Amino acid sequence: MHKYLFGWLFVLFMALTATSAFAEDSTAVTPAVTEQVAAAPAPASEAALTADKIVAITADDGATTSQAEENDLFHKSLTAIWLLVCGMLVFFMQPGFAMVEAGLCRAKNVNNILMKNALDICIGSIMFFFVGWGLMYGKMGLEAGKFIGFSDFMISSSGDFLNWFFQVVFCATAATIVSGAMAERTKFTAYLAYSLVISAVIYPISGHWIWGGGWLSELGFHDFAGSTVVHSVGGWAAMMGAIILGPRIGKYVKGEDGKIHVRAIQGHNMPLVCLGVFILWFAWFGFNCGSTLDGTAHESMSLVAMTTILATAASTIVAMATSWVIGKKPDVSMTLNGTLAGLVAITAPCDVVSPGAAIVIGCVAGVLVVLSVMFFEQVLHIDDPVGAISVHAINGAWGTIAVGIFGNLETLGNVNSRLGQIGVQSLGVLAVFLWVTITSGIMFLIIKKTMGLRVTEKEELRGLDIGEHGSEAYNGFQIFTNM
Repeated sequence: MHKYLFGWLFVLFMALTATSAFAEDSTAVTPAVTEQVAAAPAPASEAALTADKIVAITADDGATTSQAEENDLFHKSLTAIWLLVCGMLVFFMQPGFAMVEAGLCRAKNVNNILMKNALDICIGSIMFFFVGWGLMYGKMGLEAGKFIGFSDFMISSSGDFLNWFFQVVFCATAATIVSGAMAERTKFTAYLAYSLVISAVIYPISGHWIWGGGWLSELGFHDFAGSTVVHSVGGWAAMMGAIILGPRIGKYVKGEDGKIHVRAIQGHNMPLVCLGVFILWFAWFGFNCGSTLDGTAHESMSLVAMTTILATAASTIVAMATSWVIGKKPDVSMTLNGTLAGLVAITAPCDVVSPGAAIVIGCVAGVLVVLSVMFFEQVLHIDDPVGAISVHAINGAWGTIAVGIFGNLETLGNVNSRLGQIGVQSLGVLAVFLWVTITSGIMFLIIKKTMGLRVTEKEELRGLDIGEHGSEAYNGFQIFTNM
């Protein structure tokens, strides 16, 4: 009895205390008190506080700064923090890609995958600093500037370190997409070479057309966070690399009936794939929300976050259902690739579509990724161990065109009709497709004819970990297949 009485008295005491505190706060802002404060003389050592002028906190000489200057400083500081944090999240996509690619490949090639993903950001950072930034965001005179930038190399004139940091992690993302499609049979030296060229030339030039003030941006092309700029560039380059490289040994086998049979080569660690996908999903909020480029754009970044998660959730569910209908079982790898497909598809339109439209975009992406993986693997016989072409190239194109289909024309502003916006978006998809397939195709052929693109048959069968790096990812474990 006494303990209950004590409890009620304690609650009553806390309520009275809170009420008293609230009353004191309310009294502090009553009109009468406000008038008294306004009438009181300012201390002799301070300037009067007015609507357009405030006293600098550290100033001893009475120096003042305007309210507008203070607001501008606050806005710049908040935006810097926002972009730095989001850039770090995008950087965190690197281990996500590493886990996905490693898990979907065989155990004998995991070290090779890890090395490639570790070097992506390193090569990308150096090359984007020396060459890529100037080609993407530099300026050129007259008509040439619509197609390529050519200034501010090494941030020599702008000093825009903040935006350079935010953009370099996007560049590294485009490069790492390629390694997954060419996994388990590519020379490490060849990988270093093509990663360098993509980071320095291929990605920045097409990026200039869209984000650097080039000809596509002038036409009204919209790609908010990079469905085409980043993902389709990486995906189309991956497709060309996989075609020129050829399939893995044992992937396509000619049967006694004379027909080519497709053999499934299972990844060795699905928990690792799932972890990588969730890392990528988490980091993608930095990818998309950070592309507001404004730390105070709370309404825009909130919409972007909402459309991103809705499209991804819808794509994951539909990819699972599609694989279930086709294969009679809900396939794990297809479902997880559905997650990535939804993320890629919503990246371009996430700021200009409604939540309902985002769900529709995700649903289409979920069907598209499953059918596309089957088409490339079983019809075109292009061996892509991780489904990078379907996830990034195909769904990057779909998400970009979806801007025209579902985007708010008033927000887009540059094109006056729905069909016109769809046309501009389609033109951009086609232009980037041609640019990347032609340039990356030439690059891979040159690498193949010079240093060589593919490891020997013996190295491939033994595993690239031993042949290329002299070590095993799972040293001390005997890896075998239990039939």
